[in-house]
Amino acid sequence: MILTYASQRDYDAMAGKPTGTEWTAEDFAAMHAFMTKFNRELEESGELVETRGLDAPVHTRRIGGVPGLVTDGPYAETQEVLAGYWIVECESFDRATQIAARLGECPAPPGAAATAYADVRPVVESSADLGF
Repeated sequence: MILTYASQRDYDAMAGKPTGTEWTAEDFAAMHAFMTKFNRELEESGELVETRGLDAPVHTRRIGGVPGLVTDGPYAETQEVLAGYWIVECESFDRATQIAARLGECPAPPGAAATAYADVRPVVESSADLGF
C-alpha cells in the first residue's frame, strides 16, 4: 500500500484559501495530468488494485478512547493525515518503493512539494503474516 499525506492547511491551499502556498489552475492541471498518467501506467502494467483520494481532515470523525466518544476533525495533535492511497500488487517491496518514488515527480507549488511524502507498507493477508 502506498500512502500519501496532507494537512488541513494543504487542503485549504488547494481550495484557494490564503496559506502562503496557493494552487493555481495550472498547478491543478499539471497534477491531474500527472496522476492520470501515473494511474493509467499502473493499470496497464497490471499492478494497480485500487486507488482513492480522501476528503479534507475537517470532514473526519474519530471514534475511540472513551466509549461512545466521537470527535470531529481536524485534530490538533496531528499535522498530517492520510490524503490518499494506492494498493498495488507487484513483484516485490522494492518495486512498490520504485512506484511510490515516482510520486515525487508530481507537479506542485514549491511549498507543497517540499513537504510531500509517501509511505510504502506491505498489506498482510492474515494475522499469521504479522509475526506475533
